Amino acid sequence: MYKRSGFLALATAGIVLCTAGLAPSVSQAAGPAPVRGDGKGSYAETNGLTADDIRLINALNERALDLGRPDKTPGEGLPNASESLRSSAAAGGRVTPPAEPLDRMPDAYRAHGGRATTGISNYIRKWQQVYSHRDGQARQMTERQREQLSYGCVGVTWVNSGPYPTNKLAFASFDEDKYKDALENTSPRPGETRAEFEGRIAKQSFDEAKGFNRARDVAAVMNKALENSRDENTYLANLKAELTKKNDALAGEDSRSTFYTALRNTPSFRDSSGGDRDPSRMKAVIYSKHFWSGQDPWSHADKRKYGDPDAFRPERATGLVDMSKDRNTSRSPAKPGESYVNFDYGWFGDQKEANPDNTIWTHANHYHSPEGGMGPMQVYESKFRNWSAGYTDFDRGAYVVTFIPKSWNTAPARVKQGWP
Repeated sequence: MYKRSGFLALATAGIVLCTAGLAPSVSQAAGPAPVRGDGKGSYAETNGLTADDIRLINALNERALDLGRPDKTPGEGLPNASESLRSSAAAGGRVTPPAEPLDRMPDAYRAHGGRATTGISNYIRKWQQVYSHRDGQARQMTERQREQLSYGCVGVTWVNSGPYPTNKLAFASFDEDKYKDALENTSPRPGETRAEFEGRIAKQSFDEAKGFNRARDVAAVMNKALENSRDENTYLANLKAELTKKNDALAGEDSRSTFYTALRNTPSFRDSSGGDRDPSRMKAVIYSKHFWSGQDPWSHADKRKYGDPDAFRPERATGLVDMSKDRNTSRSPAKPGESYVNFDYGWFGDQKEANPDNTIWTHANHYHSPEGGMGPMQVYESKFRNWSAGYTDFDRGAYVVTFIPKSWNTAPARVKQGWP
């Protein structure tokens, strides 16, 4: 992919590498089941990166998170395209891709196994044709949106969701009985420590397909509650009534909880050009984040190396995951030379495909650096099995509900992989 180069230390704040990397082999694309297993190896091993490469990348990723501070408005702090080019091109860093004509049609993606791949400019052309619509009108991707997109996987989610992703309303599925049974009735592998064993069993007890379906079911209830709700109180009353009718444990959440305040805390809901505080103008959509569990700096070193079995487990009744302790910290190396990247994002929207395996997840390899060591950004459309397989860099997959205005078509009900 690339060799470590000095430009990384000088690149602009906010560079984001995403771990979806290169397209997997055919066997990898077809093999992994939605239940979390041992992954496809580390991202560094797969792509031939050194520990120094990954360390510099993660440091820059963490600096990017400043853009997602709750006190910032969407897009605040982003340089414009000309500033990005001036400050980044000389250092080989992230740059904003050029504008694409609104009437130019995209080329076909390159399909391989469960993934279709294209360059960032071609994705912009597809986005303008398929995802850009506001009130039924196709829009050219703005300079600010192209700037957001250039950040890689988080950029894909960002440009489609509007607000920088904050991951508050996350869902997952953990099989407590499977976990306990495996601990009691199986033994560590040869040479495997107890910490490794417990971390591996915890990871395998998460089911990404069930976590995704739980998020999608909740989003469907939210969307029903949003219909004809002209004010927030009506929406909340409708939401509680729907959940009570379904005997859903979320009905018992505190009124001040993350769940019931999610719409109110979505920037586009408050924006006059978005929801304008009218719930009926909004819709619930979904994206996903892969990350590492052992992030507590005060925990035992083994948990940071092999995973924290107790961290980021969903509430058994509701499926909600408390993401407040997600520091975007990468997995610690267990052996000399090991290194891991810290997260990956995938955009889903509100597709209606019933079978999770047939859903399409849009993500990317890394930030856009066409003249730098990283190279140009590639955008991926992956089937669910390909997306959920992950890497050994991650042991958690959360499915996050957020809201966008109904007039936005960044989440069309049907997504065709690649382009006909």
